Amino acid sequence: MPAAKKPPAKPAQAVSTDPADDPRALDRHIGSTVHGLRMQCRLTITDLARLSGLSPGMLSKIENGQVSASLDSLRTLARALGVGIAELMQDFESAAGEVQYVPKAGGLEVIRRGTKKGHTYHLLYSNRGPHKPFEPFLVTLTDESEVFPAFKHEGLEFLHILEGRIQYRHGNQIFMLGPGDSLTFDGKVPHGPEQLVKLPIVMLAVMVYTANA
Repeated sequence: MPAAKKPPAKPAQAVSTDPADDPRALDRHIGSTVHGLRMQCRLTITDLARLSGLSPGMLSKIENGQVSASLDSLRTLARALGVGIAELMQDFESAAGEVQYVPKAGGLEVIRRGTKKGHTYHLLYSNRGPHKPFEPFLVTLTDESEVFPAFKHEGLEFLHILEGRIQYRHGNQIFMLGPGDSLTFDGKVPHGPEQLVKLPIVMLAVMVYTANA
């Protein structure tokens, strides 16, 4: 009897970390803040229990985000720690920071000046503000007959070769790059592929801009 085939693995998916989607997120944030303040004050759980009038067991549950503390308990805790009650919830909305998830082959395809067939850029991060701090691209080159223009732009550029081999020019220098090789350079100096040695070529290109670029 042939062996049973295992079902194909499901692709990894981003798990939501939006506080609005997690009813216990605020409890954990408050618990972490209480723990941090207690450690700053060099207090044990027993010390804080004595100062606040809460039991050590309840304090442990609060610090571990296992319970939703009442407003009275939070007010008592804040007073015992020498802070305002608002400080226990400070930075809750921004605790996760900005994050963008791009699945495999999910980046926005971008057409760059001078590029033709067999040359694709997939943008892996997009900033909607007035200034772009950086732009990461997954670049794929598949047409050895393509002629490349010299690129110039503000800021620094970082290349990391994932697959294939390429001769890459920066100013008057030519570098032979293969899998695992990296190159970082000033984007204002003319640069670009000189020769596609082994196709396909897949590389990560990150352009880092200055604040006023």
